[in-house]
Amino acid sequence: MGITVLAFDFGTKSIGCAVGQSITGTAQALPAFKAQDGIPNWSAIENCLKEWKPDVLVVGLPLNMDGTIQDLTLRAKKFANRLHGRFGITVELQDERLTTMEARSEIFERGGFRSLKKDKVDGISACLILESWFEGYSAR
Repeated sequence: MGITVLAFDFGTKSIGCAVGQSITGTAQALPAFKAQDGIPNWSAIENCLKEWKPDVLVVGLPLNMDGTIQDLTLRAKKFANRLHGRFGITVELQDERLTTMEARSEIFERGGFRSLKKDKVDGISACLILESWFEGYSAR
């Protein structure tokens, strides 16, 4: 029996989102959530959770390339804690060091500069975060 997972790519202005199933190990991008200084519209997130009924939430953890934390790392952890506190769903953190660069190169390969819209990058970043989480999940 597979599990449904929602992943979030936390940002202060936009929070990317993707959904996936552990059976397939693949993810699909959902519309990004707008945020005001890192604070999302919680009712929009709640509606998304009601629609997809995830078993686990994954939040990308932005670290510096050398693995040290940055300001955004702490804010992403706070967002993860708030998700868990509000909705009572298990939240796991996933190292996302390379996902934004991977997302940009993937979008560029598909459509060049014109398709490098921020919300698309966020959605593909969330997909990559989720797919890398699935790789670790299947190894458990």
